Amino acid sequence: MLLDHHADVGTAPLQLRDLPTPEPGPGQVRVKVHVCGICRTDLHVVEGELPPSTRPIIPGHQAVGVVDHLGPDVTTLKLGDRVGIAWLQDTCETCEFCTTGRENLCRAATFSGYHVHGGFAEYALVFARFAYPIPSMFSDAEAAPLLCAGMIGYRALRRSQLKPGERLGLYGFGASAHVTIQIARHWGCPVYVFSHRTEHQSLAQRLGATWVGQATESPPEKLHASIIFAPAGHLVPLALQALERGGTVVMAGIYSSDVPSLVYDRDLFQERTLQSVTANTRQDGLDLFHAATEIPIRTHTQAFRLEDANHALQALKAGKINGAGVLTIG
Repeated sequence: MLLDHHADVGTAPLQLRDLPTPEPGPGQVRVKVHVCGICRTDLHVVEGELPPSTRPIIPGHQAVGVVDHLGPDVTTLKLGDRVGIAWLQDTCETCEFCTTGRENLCRAATFSGYHVHGGFAEYALVFARFAYPIPSMFSDAEAAPLLCAGMIGYRALRRSQLKPGERLGLYGFGASAHVTIQIARHWGCPVYVFSHRTEHQSLAQRLGATWVGQATESPPEKLHASIIFAPAGHLVPLALQALERGGTVVMAGIYSSDVPSLVYDRDLFQERTLQSVTANTRQDGLDLFHAATEIPIRTHTQAFRLEDANHALQALKAGKINGAGVLTIG
């Protein structure tokens, strides 16, 4: 499903095309894709809310499949291995960020479905060092949302400095939040969910939320940390005001509408902190999969055919997917 130019997803801008089967270069493998998760980042790419990049482009960065062709110099993977392709596709590996465990900040980083073709296709390429082994306990569809929704939620939890037993707020309850709540509950953390859709609130309650409500409501207790998954800057002051002293709000999206002016005494004083998340590192991904098998995390997915990718993204934009959407290929 190819994007020639950005446009409102309601106009169905992705087009089904036949393209030559890609050939892996040095250090790369080709993956025969079975499923690919859909994500708000895909929506931002399609609708042009991210800075312009490669066009035409095949979106998709939560692909699960099997290695069917090895490029030169690949020794860590073999044919038939089941792997996942995530957002971070490659880095320089030599800059100050790459050499200090912060490769997600590399200025030369390339991203799947944005700089290079992604997983909304039968085949996709990935550098072997950025391919994630998929634990056998997860089906293809169960694993796909972990490759972005799960990893970003996990990094956001780390950035929030949440400790076991502390109170966590989640603003927006889509694919990332429905994974994040399972990790937080495993840590013994009460979770307070802010969502305006009743079906999302119901899923949050089934997954163990202590309280659910609207973003404009005050939770019954002050929160030690909150994560904003919705791309809505106006939630930042509300989330800061709901914090306990010394708490942290993390903005987990790759895109957000503008944050309104903050009132220092009301919103930031008493050592409250506002953080952002910029992708995940490979170590975040490996740690997330380890945690996912230990808990175990169970993702809730809704399947769409590859050729229905426009419809799937429209449903995502309208908030009509409960859990995570997944495209099935073939």
